[in-house]
Amino acid sequence: MVALAVLVVVLWMLREVRRGANLSYDTILTAALVGIPSGVIISRLLHIVDRWDYYIVNPGQILGFEGLTIYGAILGAVLGIWIYSKFSNFQFGYFADLVVLSLILAQAVGRVGCTINGCCFGTETSLPWGFVYTHPESYAPLGVALHPTQLYEIVFCLIVFGVLLKLRGHFKPDGSLFLIYLSLYSLWRVGIDFLRDGTPFLFGLHQAQVIGIIVLLIAIPLLALRTRWARVESKAE
Repeated sequence: MVALAVLVVVLWMLREVRRGANLSYDTILTAALVGIPSGVIISRLLHIVDRWDYYIVNPGQILGFEGLTIYGAILGAVLGIWIYSKFSNFQFGYFADLVVLSLILAQAVGRVGCTINGCCFGTETSLPWGFVYTHPESYAPLGVALHPTQLYEIVFCLIVFGVLLKLRGHFKPDGSLFLIYLSLYSLWRVGIDFLRDGTPFLFGLHQAQVIGIIVLLIAIPLLALRTRWARVESKAE
């Protein structure tokens, strides 16, 4: 599902080029070659930091791909592509606004894998739609009803996709739509993690909540100070 999520992003961006985006196929493919490994590295690093008590006594398991964070994947890929943009001839803000719709779709795809694995599970619940995992290789506790936080996030991502699609092209400068996405997802993660199992990271909050708060403290002021509504120009027929 992670591989399929990555494919969604790449195919979406290639589609944008075909539709006339001011980017080349080479730029998209090179950005993918930069963003994928940087996303995996930062994703893995944040997971290791979050579970340091485990990895400090099991150092042989530090290297590997079992245990990744969505936040790390997004921020790592963004960082890698931002650095690449400094050595290339494309504007990062323009690229970010194009890729943001595929990112939120990719997150929904990735959470399907989480649902199947039983990872990223919620706290116990008595609600009728609670998930009960029974497979012995599931990451979730067996035999108890849990909040299906993975499905909650899939629904949220699809709603945000619709919102961003509606807002696309209505904000200036470039990069504003990406900041809106970061703000919406960060606000979501701060809230949903109160229903998720996790390791306290700082002040009793999970790592994702702390990162979400930091992202909000950066993104919201930038939106307030820089972003303005722009009228979408209709193309002449």
